[in-house]
Amino acid sequence: MYKTVWARMRGLVCGAVGRARSMREDAGMVTSEYAMGIVAAVAFAVVLYKVVTSGAVSAELQAIVKRALDAKA
Repeated sequence: MYKTVWARMRGLVCGAVGRARSMREDAGMVTSEYAMGIVAAVAFAVVLYKVVTSGAVSAELQAIVKRALDAKA
């Protein structure tokens, strides 16, 4: 009976350690994932800048600001 209990305890402890190791190994992003995230963020920023600085959007934003400043309280 002692061997059976010891084998089960060892299985539980080793299983917990193995799960902790696997969680720790996959806990964060690697450098290539950071790089891809930065490239995607920069691409999105460029597209957003182009849209906001386009003629139609710029004129509409100026009109909104002008109406807000001319609003009577």
